[in-house]
Amino acid sequence: MGTVTLGVSIAVPEPFGGLLQERRAGFGDPAAHGIPTHVTLLPPTEADASVLAEVEAHLAEVAAAGRPFPMRLSGTGTFRPLSPVVFVRVVEGVEACTRLQQQVRDESGPLVRELQWPYHPHVTVAHGIAEDAMDRAYEELAGYEAAWTCSSFALYEQGADGVWRKLREYAFGGAAAGVPPQSAPLDEPAATHH
Repeated sequence: MGTVTLGVSIAVPEPFGGLLQERRAGFGDPAAHGIPTHVTLLPPTEADASVLAEVEAHLAEVAAAGRPFPMRLSGTGTFRPLSPVVFVRVVEGVEACTRLQQQVRDESGPLVRELQWPYHPHVTVAHGIAEDAMDRAYEELAGYEAAWTCSSFALYEQGADGVWRKLREYAFGGAAAGVPPQSAPLDEPAATHH
């Protein structure tokens, strides 16, 4: 079956997501159009395609136990010089994101992995581009603010073209709470509502 590259993240909703994606493209980041604006819960992870059903069941369990929480973005930060990234800071929702990403990578589940850096929720707006463009991203979005209630996260797969596509969205405290996730058909409307 081969391997797939998976990621788990919280999408930044409209109108914020589209605006930040456009800004990212405007800074000259070629990855902007292939990466929906998001807060990462699981960085790109190679997995055997055969474990996909297990991954989906695991994420459904994590979501069923979760509850919606407030998210707020404010201002910019950078991981330079360690990593060539400029991001918009998550100032509310940090603990909830941190807890979620630990549950996603839990040792009992199929997505166990070590992280290259300590987990730090953020929204990337420039990555691996010229220093002056990174500086511009950092300065121009310094006053950026957005807030919403986070009520779900999603599983994405990266295509051979480098574009990330959503496979499935997981709402918190899902309608299937209390029902073993294996018994829920994958095309169940409750699992795909937005």
